[in-house]
Amino acid sequence: MSRDVKYIGMDVHKEAIVIAVLNGDGKLIMESIVETKASSLLQFIHGLRGELHVTWEEGTWAAWLYDLLQPHVQQVLVCDPRRNALLKEGSKSDKVDARKLADLLRTGMVRAVYHGENGLRTLRELARGYQTLSKDLIRVMNRTKALYRGWSIPCGGTQIYAARYREEWLQKIQQVGVRRRAEFLYQELDGLQALRRTLRQELLAESQKHKAVKLLRQVPYIGPIRAARLLALMQTPHRFRSKRQLWTYSGLGIETHDSAQYRYVRGELQRSKKPQQIRGLNQNHNHEMKDIFKGAATRASGGKGPLRDFYVALLAKGMKPEMARLTLARKIAVIVLTLWKKEARFDAEQLKPQAA
Repeated sequence: MSRDVKYIGMDVHKEAIVIAVLNGDGKLIMESIVETKASSLLQFIHGLRGELHVTWEEGTWAAWLYDLLQPHVQQVLVCDPRRNALLKEGSKSDKVDARKLADLLRTGMVRAVYHGENGLRTLRELARGYQTLSKDLIRVMNRTKALYRGWSIPCGGTQIYAARYREEWLQKIQQVGVRRRAEFLYQELDGLQALRRTLRQELLAESQKHKAVKLLRQVPYIGPIRAARLLALMQTPHRFRSKRQLWTYSGLGIETHDSAQYRYVRGELQRSKKPQQIRGLNQNHNHEMKDIFKGAATRASGGKGPLRDFYVALLAKGMKPEMARLTLARKIAVIVLTLWKKEARFDAEQLKPQAA
C-alpha cells in the first residue's frame, strides 16, 4: 500500500477537533488539535500531501464538515457511531478516538452515513423542520390530555383541541392554576399549528421543484407530504442496490440468526437442514422512513384500490393482519424504489398478491 495515502480520523467537538493521521501501514504520523472553524481546518488539510481519506462520526457538525472538506480530499466518509464497536473498547479520550477512527477507515471497517445530494439541502431542512414541529405538536396534545386526565376528567377524541369547544372544556377544571396552565397549552398548540401550516406550504412548494416527487405521487397513499419527506430522506434511489437494502434502511428487514450450518456425514460436507431463527425486524434503521412506509400501509389496508386488494389477498391466504400490513409496507417500498429508479409509471396490473 502506498505511503502517499493518508487516513485521517477526526473527533469533532464544539470548540476543537482532535485529528489523527495514519499512513498506509497504520503508523501514526501526525496528531493535531485545531479550532472548530473552517479556516483552521482547511489550513491543516492543505498542509498535508498525498491522497487524503477522512472520516468522523455522524453528529451535529457532520453536514457542515462534509460540505467543507469534500472538495479538498480524495474521500470523505461520515461513519455511523452505532457501528464503531472498537471505540467502546479500552481507554477512551479524544486522541484515542481519533486514532481508532483513522484505523477503522484504513481497514475498511466503518459503515458510511449517506451525505451526497447538495441540491436537496433546502428540501431536507424544510422536511426536518416539518417533522420536528409535528413531533412538538403531538407532545403538546398529549400534555393537554394528560392534564385533564390528571384531574379525573375523561377526554377522548380530538374535540378537546378544537377552538370552538375549548371554553366548555376549560370550565370542567375547577382549580384556577390548573385552568391557567391548560390555557397556556392551548396557546402553544395554536402557535405550533399555525407554524406547521406555514412550513407545510413552503415544503410542498420546494418539493414541486423536483421531478422525482411526481413519480412518487403515483403510488397510492403516498401523498404530497410523504413524497416530499421520502425525497428528502432517500435523496436518490441509486444509493440502494436492491430492495433488501431499502428494507433494512427503513426498518423493514427481517433479521435471522443461524449457527452450525454445516456438518460432515460419512466424510461428506452437508448443509444443515434446520430452519433459520427469525429474530424480528432490524433495529438499526431510519425511523422516519419506517413511519412513512408503515403509515402508507396502514392507510391502504383500510382504504380502497389495488393496495387494499393486495392486503385482502394476503389475509385470504391466512396471514395475520400485522404481518399482512408489514408485507404491504415492504411492497410499497419496492414500488417506490422501482418507479423512481426506472422513472416509470405505476401500473396496478403488475401488483401481484405475492409476498413482498
